[in-house]
Amino acid sequence: MTTTTAAQATALFTDLTGRTPDGVWSAPGRVNLIGEHTDYNDGFVLPFAIPHRTYAAVGVRDDGLGRVRVASTFADEPVEVALDELDDLFPTPSGTAPRVPEWAAYPLGVAWALRQAGAEGRGLDIAITSDVPVGAGLSSSAAIEGATASALNDLWDAGLDRIALARVGRKAENEAVGAPTGIMDQMASMLGEPDAAIFLDCRSLDAVLVPVGIAEAGLAILVMDTRVKHAHSTGGYGERRAACERGAAIMGVPSLRDVSVDDLPRAEELMDDVTFRRVRHVVTENQRVLDTVRVLREDGARAIGDLLVASHASMRDDFEISVPELDTAVEAALAAGAIGARMTGGGFGGAAIALIEQDAVQQVTDAVNAAFAASGFTAPVIFTVTPAAGAHRDS
Repeated sequence: MTTTTAAQATALFTDLTGRTPDGVWSAPGRVNLIGEHTDYNDGFVLPFAIPHRTYAAVGVRDDGLGRVRVASTFADEPVEVALDELDDLFPTPSGTAPRVPEWAAYPLGVAWALRQAGAEGRGLDIAITSDVPVGAGLSSSAAIEGATASALNDLWDAGLDRIALARVGRKAENEAVGAPTGIMDQMASMLGEPDAAIFLDCRSLDAVLVPVGIAEAGLAILVMDTRVKHAHSTGGYGERRAACERGAAIMGVPSLRDVSVDDLPRAEELMDDVTFRRVRHVVTENQRVLDTVRVLREDGARAIGDLLVASHASMRDDFEISVPELDTAVEAALAAGAIGARMTGGGFGGAAIALIEQDAVQQVTDAVNAAFAASGFTAPVIFTVTPAAGAHRDS
């Protein structure tokens, strides 16, 4: 799958320019094992990179015009702008759509953010292909950002490290696309390693690789893409973020990272019901991430199921970001024998994950498909993933 996608990027570049690219770079999507909506609250997350990747075939232009052109297999026409125009295009004002097609705002936003960080270089042609499902909560956007940032970092001799490139990706997503996300997705896409999750402190950006031992334990991680599309730049995500900021202000702290489980009774006294439940999700989710890391290290992957289930309940009831399709996927997987299951990603659609026995993949898949059919939902797309490598140059 991935070889074909890399070849497709090269072919698209050649169709666009009539020449071969200077190189192909790629970055993966990610699954968040646990820790949802904690990242922009300076909290803790535990994502891992997945084998599904986005490829960017990139070449420096020799026409001296200082222009950047982007093309993709998921758009009919390329988009071309002058590098000097990027400061006019971005940032995108809050609540408005980018002034270029949204798909193009990701790579162009990366070019803008790199220039903001002091990088300079000649014009470029960029051809993008991907097998990361779009809108599934698997961070197809961070994969675009990671592949583009890696390419431009090399071709412009910017010399930025992986964490700096993750910051570039977040700036592109926040300020060019206008999606108020944290930095988890970009860090996972840049830092991923096989058979490891990334225990990330989103305040300090300290990242520790935690072996997950999924295959060694005879387990598999099943992704159940509900095919209910979500978009981070729309209102629900921003409303949740605003509630978190309101809760932190009420508690007199910089962010909800500074609120502990022991502080929740006081928070409940001070806040309206909705704000309190949003805060309770983030505070308890931070604790679940810490508990999951500890349990993985002490007892292994088989022991984290209850934490996954509790995380889903918190997102469903307190943060209210689940949808019936996600709840159905989680409930059906658990009923069919999954050790644990939860929605993953920003919510309002997207995918759920289930931790299952390796020999139960078909059994759980069939059960989830049957539950969706019985509910009249569009059939989900179901596949297994394993922790994979982060962004790199492919050729």
